[in-house]
Amino acid sequence: MKKILLLIAIVSIALFGYFSFEPEKSQSQRPRAIPNVVVAKVEVMPIRDEVEALGTGRAYESIIVTSKVSEIVSEINFDDGDIVEKGAVLVRLRNDEHKAKVAVAEVKLAENLRELERIRSLISSKTIAELERDRLQSLIDTTRAEVEQAKAALNDRVISAPFAGRLGLRQVSVGSLVTPGEQISTLDDVSKIKLDFSVPERFIQELIPGKLVEAHAVAYPDRVFKGVVTSIDSRVNPETRAVVVRAVMANADLSLLPGMLMKVKLIKQSREALLLPEAAIIPIQDKHYVYLVDQDNKVVQQQVTLGIRSRGWAEITDGLSVGQQVMIRGILKVRPGDEVKVQQAENFKFAQVEEIEKSA
Repeated sequence: MKKILLLIAIVSIALFGYFSFEPEKSQSQRPRAIPNVVVAKVEVMPIRDEVEALGTGRAYESIIVTSKVSEIVSEINFDDGDIVEKGAVLVRLRNDEHKAKVAVAEVKLAENLRELERIRSLISSKTIAELERDRLQSLIDTTRAEVEQAKAALNDRVISAPFAGRLGLRQVSVGSLVTPGEQISTLDDVSKIKLDFSVPERFIQELIPGKLVEAHAVAYPDRVFKGVVTSIDSRVNPETRAVVVRAVMANADLSLLPGMLMKVKLIKQSREALLLPEAAIIPIQDKHYVYLVDQDNKVVQQQVTLGIRSRGWAEITDGLSVGQQVMIRGILKVRPGDEVKVQQAENFKFAQVEEIEKSA
């Protein structure tokens, strides 16, 4: 009886094991689903080496409008923010006294010239010595200098714009006394803007006039202002280890103002290169790899050498060639040698170029 019970127990355990492990066994024998991955063909695309910095905009020409002399303001010919041409009269100071001095000097000059004309014939006939003629000539020269001096003093009472530009706020009124150095207003030529920014000294060898720059201002987030490097400072700041670079940008619509903080990108070099999204790069220790898909739709691991990186993109300097299919999505689902279903990335090139243009 015990033997029969033991036999029944063994058969029950065997049947239980069979039915318990059979589904799992059948499940393990099911074919693995072929994963879908997204690939892109390797192509040559534009890339730019650039240096980012913060810069301050300055007027191309800028002065504080002031007077050379102390005098009462008699006339003001501008309003706040006016745009004026070169030579435009901005302020006139009281000048009656100096007009009179010019008139007196001119009368004296005319009288001396008439006197010289009268004695010319007498000198020719030896009636008057030539010494008298020389005395009159010296007097005429002196009087001419007095006329010029009086006219210069009169011109100092007229304050004009030395160049075309935009005026700032008016600081004086008619009837007020102005003194030398006192600010009447400001005048800025903002048809072009000087942009000064600092660049680390390690880039000095690549800094030459003519390099292109692109700048963004907080006030105009959707605009890109382009300019050209015109000069590099002759000294490196010993505290920051940077050199100041100056670029000039066109400002035809006068949208930029002096003093604006701008984010600058100095384009050191523009060239063609192989670029991939950084998501396609697989770092393993100190090396980098990508997954290629061959003609049989099999995954192949390929070591690559990276160049510069910029905003999610990586330059490939070695390891890939144009036309190869690189996996950019689905990398975590596969291993080298796996078979995959390939889907081409849409507008890969367009998206890349657009991103580079925005980031550069």
